[in-house]
Amino acid sequence: MSNSPYFPPRDGAWETVDMESVDMDPTAIQAAMAFALAHESSMDRDIGRALATGHFSEPMPDGEIIGPTRPRGDPSGLILKHGRVVAEWGPTDSPDMTFSVTKSYLSICAGLAVDDGLIPDIDAPCRALVEDLFEHPQNRAITWRHLLQQTSEWEGTLWGKADRIDRNRQLDLPPNTPSLKGTHRDLREPGTFWEYNDVRVNVLSTALMRLFRRPLPDVLRERIMDPIGASDTWSWNGYRNSTLVVDGNPLQAVSGGAHWGGGLFISARDHARVGLLMLNEGDWNGRRLLDRDWMRASTSPCPLNPDYGFLWWLNGRGAQSPSASPESYFALGVGRNAIWIDPKNDLVVVLRWIERDALDGFVETLAVSRAPVATDA
Repeated sequence: MSNSPYFPPRDGAWETVDMESVDMDPTAIQAAMAFALAHESSMDRDIGRALATGHFSEPMPDGEIIGPTRPRGDPSGLILKHGRVVAEWGPTDSPDMTFSVTKSYLSICAGLAVDDGLIPDIDAPCRALVEDLFEHPQNRAITWRHLLQQTSEWEGTLWGKADRIDRNRQLDLPPNTPSLKGTHRDLREPGTFWEYNDVRVNVLSTALMRLFRRPLPDVLRERIMDPIGASDTWSWNGYRNSTLVVDGNPLQAVSGGAHWGGGLFISARDHARVGLLMLNEGDWNGRRLLDRDWMRASTSPCPLNPDYGFLWWLNGRGAQSPSASPESYFALGVGRNAIWIDPKNDLVVVLRWIERDALDGFVETLAVSRAPVATDA
């Protein structure tokens, strides 16, 4: 098999390679596919019902669904080596909800805003460009970097959801498990505390729309999805109450996940194209779509959480998967949905609807490479 970069055409077949011809163990590939299918997510296939019955452990009205939902499909996935399809299973052409994988697409949109000069300095206060979202005294010092790294400590309510809903959020708890999520915590100064918070991610999404003065799905389609040959089946959704009037035009702000519905509805194959763009540091078949410096900044560790970049999950310490290379990084969402990008091994893997705790088992079974065990030394 050629190791030269490959980019699938917009129309026509995506080049595949025989398992016997790749520098991976064919038996391990088959075992990994079987592992993914045997460890299907336990999340209710009726996503609306899963959210309504407390998947995010939120009492009403905090947990009210305000965006669209769709029942999920069967588990699916792809394994790409040098851009070519080595293995594929399930309905990879069918668009499904993807939850917080959407956040990584939001990071891409932020990179486009920087490239266009709409954000001259990511360390400048956001209020210099988008004042009305950052008027509160707590929010005046928030920068774009803070929002991208989830260290903003933004305070307020957006689209009927208060930031306190996600205060004290613990990401490793099983669904419907009692937790401190939603309880009071005194806020810190922006940039001094890391917390995963969907309301604050939606602040970033709304602020970026205000900068582009266009809906983010239109920007993403024109600048990224169409150039990489993505299908026309994907959609990026907001909430029933997330419309703003910009330049006299009603524009819907989209959500950075599907916490309360909405977010990206997209196929595994379209995810794989985005993963391939990231693997090639923003270049698509000789056309630069994302600045290389932005790509590297996006996957650089946050000082307050070295396992996180600009809305991408990093694996330098093996935190996402001890069995994956340290160079690996991930877009991750509830379900579990995942895009795994491994530059060391020229590998992109998309997983849809695998049990959350089974991710590393899949990687270990695939037997590509291992990360060193993190230590406190």
